[in-house]
Amino acid sequence: MSAPADAIGTEPKIELRGLKKAFGAKTVLDGIDLSVGEGESVVIIGGSGTGKSVMLKCILGLLWPDAGSICIDGMDVSALADRTRQTHTAKIGMLFQGSALFDSLTVWENVAFALRSRTAMSRSEAREIALGKLAQVGLGPDVADLSPAELSGGMQRRVALARAIATDPEIVFFDEPTAGLDPILGDIINRLIVDCVRHVGATAVSITHDMTSARKIADRIAMLHDGRIIWDGPAGDIDSSGNAFVDQFIHGRAEGPIGMAVRR
Repeated sequence: MSAPADAIGTEPKIELRGLKKAFGAKTVLDGIDLSVGEGESVVIIGGSGTGKSVMLKCILGLLWPDAGSICIDGMDVSALADRTRQTHTAKIGMLFQGSALFDSLTVWENVAFALRSRTAMSRSEAREIALGKLAQVGLGPDVADLSPAELSGGMQRRVALARAIATDPEIVFFDEPTAGLDPILGDIINRLIVDCVRHVGATAVSITHDMTSARKIADRIAMLHDGRIIWDGPAGDIDSSGNAFVDQFIHGRAEGPIGMAVRR
């Protein structure tokens, strides 16, 4: 997924500097440095437990970092009070791992949740927007009044994507967007992510183990290992990264520096 050169601004849309987070004696993030340009799609790869989800939660304000800065549009949001920070996090849409739809709400109510909670929009207006977002992900109005339990896993993921873009966010986060899907459904979701992000004009940050997905949706790929970004470059360069950790991960080999670190 390639953003037009003139769509990427000179000031990073998101910039992490020296980001640290520990839980007791366990250091999870150990000085993360990462910049994401406006309109860019960056995918973070790395093994389980390397801190990818913790990093996202820090950016979203669900966790407070122990040190470092998180800048959105040049403003360090990690230093802001909760209410002021909400102004910046309102720019963000999120596709959660496993979809995380609300069982008690209908499909259209799930899609319109942020619209209704952040504004005084009427139900009828919110429903109309929700139907439009569902159409963007290939779902018709016939599913709008169903419950999430009545949908297949692939359809639930589409609804979650529609919810993520419902407010036309400036930034969208994707947490393992193809997890649990077969390769065909996974490719459909990847294509929808590319199309929807382009349509909204959003900056995208994704975390995934799925290298097929990473190659499909990324302008840049960064690898997180031992709490740090150990490689960062264009998606097309990852096969020639020259980094033994990256090479082992993308080819799924048991033997290599990551395995040696696990055995110690």
